[in-house]
Amino acid sequence: MGSYILKRLVAAIPVLIGVSVLVFFIMAMIPGDPALAILGAYATPENVAKLNADLGLDKPLVQRYFIWLGNMLTGDFGRSYSQNKPVIDEVMGRFGNTLILAGVAFVLCSVLGILAGVVSAARQYGLADKVITFTVLIGISIPSFFLGMILIILFALKLRMFPVSGMYLIYGGGGPVDLLNHLVLPASALAVVATGVIARLSRSAMLEVLRQDYIRTARAKGVGERRVIMGHALKAAMVSIIPVLGIQAGFVVSGAVYIEMVFDWPGIGQMLVNAISQRDVLLVQGGVVVVAACYVLFNIVVDVAQALLDPRIKT
Repeated sequence: MGSYILKRLVAAIPVLIGVSVLVFFIMAMIPGDPALAILGAYATPENVAKLNADLGLDKPLVQRYFIWLGNMLTGDFGRSYSQNKPVIDEVMGRFGNTLILAGVAFVLCSVLGILAGVVSAARQYGLADKVITFTVLIGISIPSFFLGMILIILFALKLRMFPVSGMYLIYGGGGPVDLLNHLVLPASALAVVATGVIARLSRSAMLEVLRQDYIRTARAKGVGERRVIMGHALKAAMVSIIPVLGIQAGFVVSGAVYIEMVFDWPGIGQMLVNAISQRDVLLVQGGVVVVAACYVLFNIVVDVAQALLDPRIKT
């Protein structure tokens, strides 16, 4: 298992390098001069030229990339001019908030999606299967940001059950209950699409397992249906479900960008949108690289979990 994990970590290096190349050159191609955005009213030709030299923006593009990559490998992501602090401090401070939102949404979509898929497969073509299939189809079809606005109108403005935005009350609170209260709407909006995807693929995986000979043998021996479903079929189906969970974990983290803007959640998605509008290049590059590294890490964890369930993968 150790060699398998090492191989997966080594295979992730080219992916992260590719992400760094893409984000660097895409940001470099955006029209406009970052020095002009930084200086504002003080953007005289002399000041712009001096600031470009100080920031290294007067160097060739390829040289700038390798300088930035070398600094990043030593832990120096640069300094954000819009926040006037090191990029890594701003990114990690915001990323923790994003992980809270994405983590809760991921738990919701995993539990509800697998449960819905198991019930739907166990009651194939029955009423429960039809209701779940119809609900999942609607859930997948609704964009998460649009659903978020609907939830705000219904549960925050009309019914006044949950807060409209933010992570904590601005006039106090700050405890776990306050955080959970603010998490309900954004986490629900973020989890809906992923729940539908997991439910559909869980149903397919369960149906495939339930057609196997050893399932029919277990039923013929008089094993209870609940034990057949939960003890035999679900365990075997998890080998196919776990990769889907890994993909949806990345989707939830990336989808948090839209939800954070809708609910004014102080996470890395909101930070990236603001940084792009302010031409804070280093902050955007650092944020995207951290998100990409997290996505790759999720997939490695999923691959390891799948290998633990199915020893054939390691060979």
